[in-house]
Amino acid sequence: MRRQRRPGLITLPLLLFPVWAHAGVQLTVDGVDDTLKAAVVAGVELSQYANREVSEAQAQHLYTRAAEQVRSSLQPYGYYDATIEGNLQQSGKDWRVTLHVKPGEPVKVTQVEVKLAKEALDIPSVRRAERAIERLKDQPLNDGSYDAARDALSSSLTARGFLDAKLVTHRVEVSRTTRSAVIKLEWDIGQRYRYGQVLFDGSQFREGFLTRYVPFKPGDYFDQDQLLQLQQALNGADYFSVVNVQPDIDAKSHGKVNVKVELAPAKRTIYTGGPFIGTDTGVGVRGGMERRWINARGHKWKNEIVLAQRLKTLSTTYSIPMPGSDQRSFNFGANYRDANTDTSKSRTLELVGNETRLWYGWTRTIGLHALSGTFTVGQKGGESTNTLGIEHGRSTLFYPEASLSRKEADNPTFVRRGWSVNITARSTVGTLLSDTRFSDLTLDAKWIRAFTKRDRLILRGSAGFTWTNDFSALPPQLRFFAGGDRSVRGYGFQTIGPQNAFGRVIGGKNLLVASTEVEHYFTKNWGMAAFVDAGNAFDGVDYRPKVGAGLGVRWLSPVGMIRLDLGTPINDKNNHGINLHLVIGPDL
Repeated sequence: MRRQRRPGLITLPLLLFPVWAHAGVQLTVDGVDDTLKAAVVAGVELSQYANREVSEAQAQHLYTRAAEQVRSSLQPYGYYDATIEGNLQQSGKDWRVTLHVKPGEPVKVTQVEVKLAKEALDIPSVRRAERAIERLKDQPLNDGSYDAARDALSSSLTARGFLDAKLVTHRVEVSRTTRSAVIKLEWDIGQRYRYGQVLFDGSQFREGFLTRYVPFKPGDYFDQDQLLQLQQALNGADYFSVVNVQPDIDAKSHGKVNVKVELAPAKRTIYTGGPFIGTDTGVGVRGGMERRWINARGHKWKNEIVLAQRLKTLSTTYSIPMPGSDQRSFNFGANYRDANTDTSKSRTLELVGNETRLWYGWTRTIGLHALSGTFTVGQKGGESTNTLGIEHGRSTLFYPEASLSRKEADNPTFVRRGWSVNITARSTVGTLLSDTRFSDLTLDAKWIRAFTKRDRLILRGSAGFTWTNDFSALPPQLRFFAGGDRSVRGYGFQTIGPQNAFGRVIGGKNLLVASTEVEHYFTKNWGMAAFVDAGNAFDGVDYRPKVGAGLGVRWLSPVGMIRLDLGTPINDKNNHGINLHLVIGPDL
């Protein structure tokens, strides 16, 4: 027998409850699981009279129609032999209706016939969609699953360039006597289209610049995923407020289809700024100015100034993008830094030139750095009166640097599954332009996984290794310290590390830090955390980790995640008390 297709069911959230405790008709359904119960309640007219007065005649009429409506509601789920028993009782002005449903054995798909040209089946995504239909065999017949699998194959054909594909046969033949169903589908795929021209409208750049973002060439087979890549690349370039990439299907001809890209320039200059607070840096204010494009070749310029209690920076960066699949760019910049921690001071000027690009899914950066300045290490709490044991230095270093970084997250605002890794290597080339030779390697990693709807586990680790012939010539930013908001909580910023003969922390050649944190959220935006951090900076193999532990509050605020932690050293005779740590920013 050939089955008539029925419209999809609309499931109302309130109908998931079996009893209607309101005036009018109070309906109770039993004998089926929640999914089928929701379908039955949604398909029975009686449910529409939960809050409406009904006469005896109306109630009787609705009740007599209920059994057939229940059967119709179950057919899209493969149940064609349902039996329904019920009763109708008056309770005051209300009516109580109870429906006992026995769905019976479901109809199973015993045969699937899909006819599709080999040219289409040779495409992996189309073949996967076709196999999804084949997997319906030996499963209970379900309208929703069938419709989704059929439409997915039609969409896959369109996405891979078969723009004229038509579904010429689509039948589901049901036999109630054998409780079996046969699915028959056939497509006429037509020709497979190729790309014509990509036409940009509304660009502020010179002709040819934006074509570098296009991940295909005229004459390549049409592929909808590539159009999405183009859309994402143009959005990521940060030049436009509007990016609309559409194939000109109506004008396709001779086996080719042009692509229209409608653009609207974004605001050219962006100003940012405002106050901030962090326990590592103190209270401060930040300001920035960015030119999204300098000229018709898409060059960018970014400037930032930070004025905080323990950190002052002024930086400028000029970028020359080289659009393409690898998102390559050349960057040139300068950074002045004046830092004053509990254990060190430094004033340095750094010049940087590098190239960044995507490399096998990673962001790769290779460049040259020139660093020069003065520094002081070994101070305690910013003291200036007792200078015994404080070390002063001046150095100039010229070195290449290479780094690899990558992060993946399911949600940038609140990560439930995600991770990040950053690896950096630096080394001077002789001592012609540098006061000392050094090489170092650093690794930072973070892993986040939600193990329930309200709980997250966060693991973090850092490692660093330095080789040098004169450690005293290295400024603080090229030495390793532990302690602080993103290191070992319970200790002050950069207060952990090797000490000189006077007991002053001067930093170390190596670093190992690890952290374990568990968060529990009481509401969508508020939660608490418990953490244990351990680590130290050290020389040679003399590694003696310091341990800090504590509790914290988490608030997913409109400006991002705010983390307020109270940490204390564990089993440390020389350090006591509680340290406050405040961090504002993304998870990764």
